[in-house]
Formats: sequence, C-alpha cells, structure tokens
Amino acid sequence: MLKWIVNKNKNIGDHKPLLDESTLSEIKNFHESFKEYEQTPLIRLRGMAEQLGLSEIFVKDESFRFGLNSFKVLGASYAIGKHLTQKLGRDIGEVSFSMLGSDKVKKQLGKLTFVTTTDGNHGKGVAWVAKQLNYKAVVYMPKGTTKNRLNNITELGAEVSITEWNYDDTIRFTAEQGIKNRWEVIQDTAWDGYEDVPKWIMQGYSTLAQEAIEQLKGEIPTHIFLQAGVGAFAGIIASVFVTAFKENSPMIIVVEPDKADCFYKSAEVGKIETVKGEMNTIMAGLACGEPNPVSWEILKHCADVFISVPDWVTARGMRVLGNPLKGDTRVISGESGAVTAGVLSIVAGSERYKGLREILNLNKESKVLVFSTEGDTDPEVYRRIVWDGDYQSSL
Repeated sequence: MLKWIVNKNKNIGDHKPLLDESTLSEIKNFHESFKEYEQTPLIRLRGMAEQLGLSEIFVKDESFRFGLNSFKVLGASYAIGKHLTQKLGRDIGEVSFSMLGSDKVKKQLGKLTFVTTTDGNHGKGVAWVAKQLNYKAVVYMPKGTTKNRLNNITELGAEVSITEWNYDDTIRFTAEQGIKNRWEVIQDTAWDGYEDVPKWIMQGYSTLAQEAIEQLKGEIPTHIFLQAGVGAFAGIIASVFVTAFKENSPMIIVVEPDKADCFYKSAEVGKIETVKGEMNTIMAGLACGEPNPVSWEILKHCADVFISVPDWVTARGMRVLGNPLKGDTRVISGESGAVTAGVLSIVAGSERYKGLREILNLNKESKVLVFSTEGDTDPEVYRRIVWDGDYQSSL
C-alpha cells in the first residue's frame, strides 16, 4: 500500500532559494569545463502519457551522466571543486576542472584524501573525481551493501569497505575518521558544524535542473515527482523549479521507500523525524533515516505531498520504463531511479488510488516530470527484478 500525506506546512513565500542566477551559471559553467560533459537526455513518453490519461510525461535519464550511470557526480565534483578552491584562496568561477588537477595545484595543496559514506552512487562520484585529480579516496558503505556496488567504486581506485552499521551510523563513523586522519570529508548530509559541503553538493545537482528547463523549451511541468534519501537531490530540484516558475510553480511530490521514509514522518509532525534500524529496502540510494536539515527546510515550504511506498512500486517503475509502449524510448532505470515512474503509473492508472489522483489533480492537462536518477548500477539486481519478476505488484 502507498501512504501519503498532504504537506500542511507548505508556504512557498517562506522558501529561501539556495541559488541566485549568477551562482546557477557558475555551477553549470564548472560542469561544462569537464571534457566528459554533455546534457543527459530528456525523454518524452507520449505513449505512456496517453495510456495514463495525461498530457505529457518527461523523464530525465541520468544513466548517461559522465559514463557513471548516475547523477551524483554532479554534486561530488562541485563540492570538491569548491573545497579545493577555498584552500587555494580562489573563486571557483575562475578555474576549470582540469586546472584543479594540474601539477601546480597539486604542489600547492599537497597530498589529500577524500572520505565519504555512500550507498553506492555518491561514493562512486567522489572516487571518480579523486581519480581524475589524482588524489586518494576512502569510501565507507553501510551494512547490506552488495558486492557489485562495492566493486563499482573499487574499480575507480578508492579504498572501500562495508561497515556493520546502517547508513546514518556509518556517516558518524566517517566523520570521526575524517577528524582522526585529517581527511577531507565530502558528505551529502549536514550536521552541526558541517553545513558547507552538503550545501555545495546540493547546489551541484542544480545543473541537472537547469538542463531540464532548457530541454523543456518553454513548457512548464504541472507536476514534478522527486525521490528522496537524505533529500539533497529533491531539495535543490524543488528549489530551482519553484524559483524559476514563481507565477506558475509545479506541484512537488516527494517519494520515499516505506522503510526509510524520514521526510514523510517529518511532514506528519512538522519537524525533523528520523527512522532507526537497518532500513532494508531495494532502493539502496534512498535508504537514509535522517533528513538533511537544509533539504527539510526547502521541502517543508515547497513540497505539496509526501508519499511512502513499498519496494514493489519501484520494481514496477523499472519494468514500466524498461518495457515501453510502442513509440516510446526505453529507459534503463535502477531501484532508486525508477520509484517516481512507478508511483506515477500506479496513481494515474489505478482506481484504487483515485483519491490520491484527485488530491494531486492528475488529469489530461497534466505535464509530469520525473527523474531517473540512476541506471542499472547493480546489473544483477536489475535482472532479478526485470527479468525474473522479483517484487511483484500488489495492486
């Protein structure tokens, strides 16, 4: 069963955007300085939209990002860029990514080690950036992480290990190791005294939103479905779109796994709530029990509805995107990438959720944007779900 709650705290007037136009341009220009940079596709699924009684469905496919199968490198690269330029006493608008990897910069900064906690994609982004710049990366992964996800990061030259703790406790361990070893902590959630890097990571994700707005070519989504783990991605995407379309802002729907639905629970009480325990969900990238406080402040004011879903919902989304209707483009979407498409297909297409469909005002005029935030980052898991039918629908 899906659970949902209408956000009673919503007040866009209280939202303070993280980025002005100048900073948005600075971030995008930085990413465009990468030789690997190109916009990821924005795919229009006309067949699916017609099948579900909607005007349009757009999918931003992040499986093409820098050859890393996920959007997360955008945040890791910008945060590391900001961190290094601060050490150099420079402004990031004055440098390119290649300049940060130069011998001159290396001589100025000396040996550095970047450390982070990850369920997979963020750590892969940090490891990739460290490798490009010829620095060391240490990555800790929570209990239950698959061997494939570990190997994906190890192959990028990082020192990787799986802990005996859940995601949030592993973050605490990482922070301790950073202090103990004088490593550079590059983490995508904030805590007291550690706010700058998580904010830069969030800001780095804005390139994805800027691309989508350009690719929409003047069309304004009526609805945006956003998946949330710690909320860094959902927060910045919501902020950019609500700010860009102040007079006609899209409805923002936040989706989480029911085993790690900290934003849903926070919306229930109007303040940050956490989820404890192992959070056993196939949506590994969303298995986070503590909201990023910066993200909560954004989503508290900008989100319309929070939805908590079981694993079969994202499995359905993976199948829907991977087996398109005639004329639609196939999208290979992983467990954390497909959950919003799964929710959309259920809410728009099932009489069981007619009440939620009416709350969301999903109809033939609706133009819906979803983000496939990862591809098949664990191919074995992807095949078990899409080929073998694991996690069947309970509609």
